[in-house]
Amino acid sequence: MPVPRSAAVSAVVAAALGAGLLAAGSSAAADPAATATAVRIHDIQGTTRTSPLAGQQVADVPGVVTGVRTYGSSKGFWFQDTTPDADPATSEGIFVFTSSAPKVAVGDAVTVSGTVTEYVPGGLSSGNQSLTQISKPAVTVVSSGNALPAPVVITARSVPDRYTPAGDPAAGNSVNNLTLKPKKYALDYYESLEGMNVRIGTSRIVGATDPYSELWVTVKPHENRTKRGGTLYSSYDDQNTGRLQVQSLVPTAQQPFPTANVGDTLTGTTEGPLDFNQFGGYTITARTLGTVKDNGLKRESTRKQRTGELAVATYNVENLDPTDPQSKFDALADGIVTHLASPDIVALEEIQDNNGAKNDGTVDASVTVKKFTDAILAKGGPAYQWRSIDPENLKDGGEPGGNIRQGFLFNPARVSFTDRPGGDYKTAVGVTGTKGRPALTLSPGRIDPANPAWADSRKPLAGEFVFKGKTVFVIANHFSSKGGDEGLVSQHQPVPRSSEAKRLLQAQAVNGFVKQLLAVDRHARVLALGDINDFDFSGTTKALEDGGALRSAFRALPKKERYSYVYQGNTQVLDQILHSPAIRDFDYDSVHINAEFADQTSDHDPQVIRFRP
Repeated sequence: MPVPRSAAVSAVVAAALGAGLLAAGSSAAADPAATATAVRIHDIQGTTRTSPLAGQQVADVPGVVTGVRTYGSSKGFWFQDTTPDADPATSEGIFVFTSSAPKVAVGDAVTVSGTVTEYVPGGLSSGNQSLTQISKPAVTVVSSGNALPAPVVITARSVPDRYTPAGDPAAGNSVNNLTLKPKKYALDYYESLEGMNVRIGTSRIVGATDPYSELWVTVKPHENRTKRGGTLYSSYDDQNTGRLQVQSLVPTAQQPFPTANVGDTLTGTTEGPLDFNQFGGYTITARTLGTVKDNGLKRESTRKQRTGELAVATYNVENLDPTDPQSKFDALADGIVTHLASPDIVALEEIQDNNGAKNDGTVDASVTVKKFTDAILAKGGPAYQWRSIDPENLKDGGEPGGNIRQGFLFNPARVSFTDRPGGDYKTAVGVTGTKGRPALTLSPGRIDPANPAWADSRKPLAGEFVFKGKTVFVIANHFSSKGGDEGLVSQHQPVPRSSEAKRLLQAQAVNGFVKQLLAVDRHARVLALGDINDFDFSGTTKALEDGGALRSAFRALPKKERYSYVYQGNTQVLDQILHSPAIRDFDYDSVHINAEFADQTSDHDPQVIRFRP
């Protein structure tokens, strides 16, 4: 069965309040003196994101069942009033949390009594908006086989182009208590339909089917469309308003969820209640799911470097370790050989130690690397050599016990690595050399590993290479993730980006090191590359570029081709290659082989730059 990723509500409201899962306004739910009041669903939903009746008992609320969820941890049903009011800001539908499989069917006319609660998927600390629902219900089926309320058809014209209002400064920038303006803001529009029966027509798929049986569509066919069918995310101030997540109410045992890639089309009618969950916000929970039309998206292959060109790539291989199936090693190797055309140097991120997530103090990754390089060789690739530094156990973040690290693969038939001993997890690499001839004190060496910016994060790895007599400095990075940031549908608007503070410090450290190299030789050839975990327009990238020390190679690509990752239907940049001013003429390629596909070897697309040093 598909399992919606929204966290489970407690069966007992008081327990949920204690766990911080219910909004503060729900505290009256445990008050036995609360008076039961006969109301309609639109009275419960109100004109703001939180119910004016939160925490109160309601009795005999009428409506028709429009969707039933019998699986997962959030079991219940949606029902909708067939006599709506005239206010477009008030939803006529609502979710009833039953905790066990509900004993109602679509088309049942019911009355529901229970407690109005505001459930916050992910808990109060997540910053998520809340979902208005009725908990601890008593349900009476009045009749069955009734016609459903006509669906609200969500279209490009019905969804406003403006995303959300700014939050109330007096309420910590929360939008929760602002009166909804569904004709002005997209999030207000979706909120005004929370719990209601909605429909979309044929729509472009902008987020591939994931392991949780979900995909993303856009109802705006021309909104920031990429050449391959995605929806580009290119500004904090220009959100993609047409995106919606789609799940199915039919268990996969009865009807397998379709497999779709970015650029495919969800044809026909998709219809069901509009839900809100922790992982993506507004979601159509489909009773009727359209049919996927395969539009033939193909994996890209870059050209091979020419004789005088140095090809340098970066690839996040997503927690690779020897316990992974051989098929993953083979697919990653095929990515290196076939799709990246065997670059001369490859900076790898997320190489795990020899036993993966087993937390026993192992930090050596030689078995992982050998299994990977053997797979590359078997695919017809070069006999790559490897340079890296083992991290201190449990100090570099990532999967506990996995001890992920960056490292360099290089083809010794085309490029040489300058080995300078002494590098370990705690020793900082420095810059030495006379004017015009910089060198690393350690190679490989870690940049400023004692800097608090790298606490529980990967330390940058610097290496010195020589290609046709020319020295090239390469810095492999894997900056701190966006974990802990609030989502785009947060109640706080504009959305706080708390994780960015650490990446800014990391970027400043790398930028400072590059400036040391350029102080010795302003013509030094330097590449800083890897999983930067931030956008090309972000403050992180600006800090890396500070003073002209580096420039993101993404700027050389047409805007609609600037991406390496797809998240919640937004096609975006996370992986980057930045170059020093001396590297002027180059060919850059973001090679799209993973992020847009349901069948992924990694969730990142690799990047490659080719230039003549």
